[in-house]
Amino acid sequence: MLSSLFNSLWPAARFDDPAPGAPLCVIGDVHGCLELLEAMLAKVPPGHRTVLAGDYIDRGEQSAGVLRYLSGRADLTCLMGNHEAMLLAFLEDPARAGGRWIRNGGLQTLASFGVRGVRPQMTAEELRGCRDDLRGRMGDALIAWLAGLPASLRTGTVLVAHAGADPGAAPEAQPQDVLLWGHPAFLRRPRRDGIWVVHGHTIVAAPAAAQGRIAIDTGAYAGGALSAVCLDGSAPRFLQVRS
Repeated sequence: MLSSLFNSLWPAARFDDPAPGAPLCVIGDVHGCLELLEAMLAKVPPGHRTVLAGDYIDRGEQSAGVLRYLSGRADLTCLMGNHEAMLLAFLEDPARAGGRWIRNGGLQTLASFGVRGVRPQMTAEELRGCRDDLRGRMGDALIAWLAGLPASLRTGTVLVAHAGADPGAAPEAQPQDVLLWGHPAFLRRPRRDGIWVVHGHTIVAAPAAAQGRIAIDTGAYAGGALSAVCLDGSAPRFLQVRS
């Protein structure tokens, strides 16, 4: 009721075409689909800065390959997703964070790095053993790269963040948890500052742009397409690749 009253008193901002500071191509959730990622990168138009919106790991079978590939590409801007945050939490405290991560795709990531003997339910000692094995297989450089990923990118009238943003807070005032995990009002209340938010995290049947939101997670790991959006100050243009 209060939300409806607020929206009626303060109409949503008018959204012009998204205008980044320079041409931009944002790629949605990869989730271990290395071949699709390589095919998408080959389609990015020349002169566009390439940004990936997080969730490179879990669910798909090639998470290790995706991380190694991306960490070696200095020409790409990679943001953090909630699945990267879960992996980092597992490395820090496997007994606390391991169960949640493994149930949400971490099983496939561990397998892709060659960690064996993983089960959905494990003791704290077993989880610590898996963590130690994974840490050794990833190596310090890859872990440091992952931990250093930013949670968002702002350029012009575009904010890129894995799970969206709080529509009532300025782009620079977004808590990291909101950027990685989402906000309850994001998908139902438009922003009022004219900023377009490009996001993944929530699977949609087709990429779409409306009311300041551009959704580009089309379920690549589940047999859908890997999607991206190209932004250059005109209407958004979408790219897709399929297996």
